[in-house]
Amino acid sequence: MTENNPIELEAAAFRRLLKHLQEHTEVQNIDLMILADFCRNCLAKWYAEAAKEQDMAVDYEQARELVYGMPYKDWKAQFQAEATPEQLAAYSRKQEQQ
Repeated sequence: MTENNPIELEAAAFRRLLKHLQEHTEVQNIDLMILADFCRNCLAKWYAEAAKEQDMAVDYEQARELVYGMPYKDWKAQFQAEATPEQLAAYSRKQEQQ
């Protein structure tokens, strides 16, 4: 393995994760937050923070478009469902545990 191999592998895995999330629009962000304690918006925030640390000009909205594969407002209009009472209760319980 060369010095760049881990970075290339990490980048490939990240691209695969994004593709997977973009293909599975039925998975709601609240479900991700309940089960994994992160969501698409978290990924976008982490991406924008990493860009800032590297002195790269990528803001949160640009990062969200990368993560969602389209402008967030379009994804939200097409795919985001209203959170159910059960989802909200599960999310609230998770927040209380932290």
